[in-house]
Amino acid sequence: MAAEPASLEVVTDLTVGGMTCAACVKRVEKKLGKLDGVTATVNLATGRARVSHPPRVGPEQLIAAVEQAGCTAALPEPPRARREEHADDEPAEPRQERDRLIVTALLAVPVLVLSMAPGTQFRNWQWLCFVLSAPVAVWGAWPFHRRAVRGVRHAAATMDTLVSLGVTASFSWSAYALFLGGAGAPGMRMPFSLVPSTSHGVAHLYLEAAVGVPLFVLAGRFLEARARRGTGAALRSLARIAAKEVSVRNAGGERLVPMEELRVGQVFVVRPGERVATDGTVVEGSSAIDLALVTGESEPVEAGPGDSVVGGAVNVGGLLLVQATAVGADIQLARVTRLVTEAQAGKERAQRLADTVAGVFVPVVLALAATTLGFWLGAGVEPQAAITACVAVLVVACPCALGLATPTALMAATGRGAELGVLVKGAEALEGLQHIDAVVLDKTGTLTSGHMSVAKVTAVPDGLGTEAVLRLAGAVEQGSEHPLGRAVTAYAGRILSGQRLPDVRDFVALPGRGVRGAVEEYQVEVLVPDDELPQALAGALPAAEAAAHTVVMVRVDGRAEALIGIGDVLRPGSYRAVDRLRRLGVRPVLATGDGEVAARAVAAELGIDEVHARCTPEGKGALVRELQAEGHRVAVVGDGVNDAAALAGADLGIAMGSGTDVAIGAADVTLVRGDIEALADAVRLARTALGTIRTNLAWAFGYNVVTVPLAMVGLLNPMLAAAAMSASSLLVVGNSLRLRVWQPSRASGRKRPPAPRSMP
Repeated sequence: MAAEPASLEVVTDLTVGGMTCAACVKRVEKKLGKLDGVTATVNLATGRARVSHPPRVGPEQLIAAVEQAGCTAALPEPPRARREEHADDEPAEPRQERDRLIVTALLAVPVLVLSMAPGTQFRNWQWLCFVLSAPVAVWGAWPFHRRAVRGVRHAAATMDTLVSLGVTASFSWSAYALFLGGAGAPGMRMPFSLVPSTSHGVAHLYLEAAVGVPLFVLAGRFLEARARRGTGAALRSLARIAAKEVSVRNAGGERLVPMEELRVGQVFVVRPGERVATDGTVVEGSSAIDLALVTGESEPVEAGPGDSVVGGAVNVGGLLLVQATAVGADIQLARVTRLVTEAQAGKERAQRLADTVAGVFVPVVLALAATTLGFWLGAGVEPQAAITACVAVLVVACPCALGLATPTALMAATGRGAELGVLVKGAEALEGLQHIDAVVLDKTGTLTSGHMSVAKVTAVPDGLGTEAVLRLAGAVEQGSEHPLGRAVTAYAGRILSGQRLPDVRDFVALPGRGVRGAVEEYQVEVLVPDDELPQALAGALPAAEAAAHTVVMVRVDGRAEALIGIGDVLRPGSYRAVDRLRRLGVRPVLATGDGEVAARAVAAELGIDEVHARCTPEGKGALVRELQAEGHRVAVVGDGVNDAAALAGADLGIAMGSGTDVAIGAADVTLVRGDIEALADAVRLARTALGTIRTNLAWAFGYNVVTVPLAMVGLLNPMLAAAAMSASSLLVVGNSLRLRVWQPSRASGRKRPPAPRSMP
């Protein structure tokens, strides 16, 4: 039978339950990997498995393989169910864990006080402690016992195996000491020491370890789960801003329908204060749109008839009628959510090493615990001291921190990046961002806005004045469909602070020359400049042409009043972005298909020394290969189909969110907010995130290297071992959570010159 083409590979996401440490992750990945043609990446922090498999391997087989590893698995719930779940502040399972923790604490605290404070020990205190400890050791620790037994059935050992054995050994020894070892005698007193006692003839109970271990581990996991939910805040925010209902307008009026019933082409209403239900085009009305939660834009943008709006944005102004252009999984908000989810499923290289170590860690710990028990018994100490050292080894050696080191940091970083308008596709892209030292920048649509706009207005000193000329020129151009005319009208509206432009009469379009018409009492013409320009205007023409601006002349009642230079303007933040990249050690290179004059003008404005003009798509790809041959790690930033080849061939492809689907599909990083300065933010965020991951892993490895030997030589009380183990995981998660409040620095780049030129 012929092999199936690789293109038929299917990707399935599974929700995996019952994972408690990196050893569980490794075991699930190994079981799935044993299926023919299947590869899997499992994320402890999200409880998700991303599985690539041939079509002949169905979801049932994948779920069965996960269950064989001692965990549970299911296909993810449909989007609507997930939205309802996100609406619930506290799902049922966390509530059950909270209740178990509260009851365990109420029972365990008196035992800890009586065991650790000899002055509180009254007659027969030990029997009260035994009665309180029994439900903790059985019911309180039941999740650990259950998962440990499940692991034994599947010939697997996990963190729960260690905890279960530790609790069982502590409680069993205490029961033996009470009933058969003389510790149950009335009036018995027991001293407490941070270091387990090895003296002969001292009746000693370890009920404080039997209750302290499950108490501290349950508390640690509860706090850890809350913290981990914090790292996924970005996804929950995206889920919350998705609309559930929409007001659809048709010939029969207006009706409220579920989002699932909205279809492309239908017109829906967005009232002030409401969210835009889906991606669409405004057909009536004008308003300001707040994109902060969708693209990271801090300032609202104006939207009117013909403008595109994004689902999830907030209408902060007037009433809008919007025609839907995409629904469901095709809208930008859904694509952002999908990209963030996929990014959080990835693994950084160091985490793969940690998972490999964790896969053999628990069996090694069991062997060390047995060795410790045998050594101390052979050394002649009392059995209780040997058991104490063995239990401490079992409890302190927790690989939880290893499993959480990368995914929590990755979740926090990618979530924060999404909030800032930077979508990173995965851990590999995050690593790539950290290491880039050269970036090839496209011009049109990347450094510049990609549409025509007024760059400069030069008016005669003794004329009507700039505002008056723009008012008349904008009015006469209202009748024009030419891009230059629309640019003049839009600019005039902005300069006049939204004032309504006067009407034009007797409008005439002059093909190849311009337009003319009557505005109020004036005859206004907007034309290609002629040779009869006054000296004040003639001197401005060469400078505009050198910048590759298209220049039009405004003539009022037969007199030349002003020249208007029109071109593609720099995006806000382009200057700061290039300057910040240079300060981060990244070499900027401009590569554009435009002519030499336009390319050099942009480069001069931004301070870019290396310029490649009239670049074909093949030329951009060759430029990337040349830089790589010089030893550079190259990123390419682009927005068009002509950039796709270079994006795919670079070490890191970065697409503008306003670009084509082809460019976005070929890129590793997408700048959703359309601001090139987001690239500098992305590089700094990546470097901070990778530094956090390395710190987490160093702590996770170092913690076990130090504490396991201490436990083996009898210098660590089991109860303190449980507290140290929980603190280790919390420290890793807390360190990662700092990325959730990471702020991009705006002070690292110089300010833009006070009178910038707009670029071609």
